Amino acid sequence: MLDFLSSNKIIPSKESLYEIKINASNGTPINLENYRGKNILFVNVASKCGFTPQYKELEELYQNHKESLVIIALPCNQFGNQEPGSNEEISSFCELNYGVTFPITEKVEVKGKDTHAIYKWLTEVSRNGNTSSKVRWNFQKYLINKEGYFVDFFYSTTSPTSKKIVKHLN
Repeated sequence: MLDFLSSNKIIPSKESLYEIKINASNGTPINLENYRGKNILFVNVASKCGFTPQYKELEELYQNHKESLVIIALPCNQFGNQEPGSNEEISSFCELNYGVTFPITEKVEVKGKDTHAIYKWLTEVSRNGNTSSKVRWNFQKYLINKEGYFVDFFYSTTSPTSKKIVKHLN
């Protein structure tokens, strides 16, 4: 696989996003390879956060673009202990309160020594070939294009249905 740097140079990728392992909230493995050919929006989520209502917009975005987009919610309890529930409780909360139909993973760490491999890929230029970043809070979003290349990241304050994100989906 090749990654594009902002200078438009092509370098070999050390790791393909599609090879990273993660489980759904029910423990079933999610095969990211199944999403090749679709844009992927990764979002670290929390049920007790001021940004939690973004679940509604995430579901709207997903429904409007599900032919070309998958949203993957990754619960994380690293910011203000705002995701204290079990994997089952989190999934139930999302379905009952926001009608979420996109995949929800098991709880993950998005920073620190136990950072999940997906977030290492998303936040390290040496892995994603585009940019390095730090996850600052819940509901930070990372967009990957249909070919598996890192596109951009968006802070929590960016609405999931904003033009900043939607322009990349059409």
